Amino acid sequence: MNFSLQILGAASAMPNSEMNPSAQALTVQGRLFLIDCGEGTQQRMRQMHLSFLKVEAIFISHIHGDHVFGLFGILSTMAMYNRTEVLHIFGPESLGPVLKFYMSYWGEGTNYEIAFHKLDVKGCEEIFATKNCRVSAFPLKHKIECYGFRFDEIRSARQLEKAPARSYAYCSDTMPFPELPGYVRGVDVLYHETTYPVSFADKAAARFHSTTEDAARCAAAAGAGRLLIGHYTSRVRDLSVFAREAAALFPNVTAVRDGDVFEI
Repeated sequence: MNFSLQILGAASAMPNSEMNPSAQALTVQGRLFLIDCGEGTQQRMRQMHLSFLKVEAIFISHIHGDHVFGLFGILSTMAMYNRTEVLHIFGPESLGPVLKFYMSYWGEGTNYEIAFHKLDVKGCEEIFATKNCRVSAFPLKHKIECYGFRFDEIRSARQLEKAPARSYAYCSDTMPFPELPGYVRGVDVLYHETTYPVSFADKAAARFHSTTEDAARCAAAAGAGRLLIGHYTSRVRDLSVFAREAAALFPNVTAVRDGDVFEI
């Protein structure tokens, strides 16, 4: 019963030769979900042997370019592969016109339905469910409308006898705020952006982002089992700085890189 996370992009707004901007792929018992689609996402999907036709839903946190610039390429490639299954896309209201723009210029030949679901939640609320997974969204505190996502595995009573259900939460661009640990309470694995080390705390606050310590405090307050950090500023190339600072407050932490795979 697989529940695995693949990192397709770990950088922030400025990509570099080793890392693409934000994108992740989550597989839950054979169901494939994409979380954000920064530039280069489809290339990384090819490198990691992920099927474009098996993507069931895409969850977009917000429409800053480093989280959506790769979306058009993925939608176009799905059409070229003659996808016919409906594709569910979840995101803020502002994503709707972006998808309409894509369809108006490049939608010819698209034989599958793009079902856009506008997010408008005030707390942690269920937005999508399959037989094996329940997906919830929750608001984040960023410069524009932005959401995080929580994925809770659904297991049968017989499966629960063998192992408990697993969970994963994704906290995209956000500054810390009191309600956030409650939204991700008890998850097995928490991904939380750490755009800046502590020495850049003033920039983090001014730009509605988090530091390494902010992410570690959130994980500790939520009682998360493991913390993954990413979305690094291009000003700091040594990722050990991020991991070391976060580990001082929450020891079970990993600074992710493109191509990493985590079993949850």
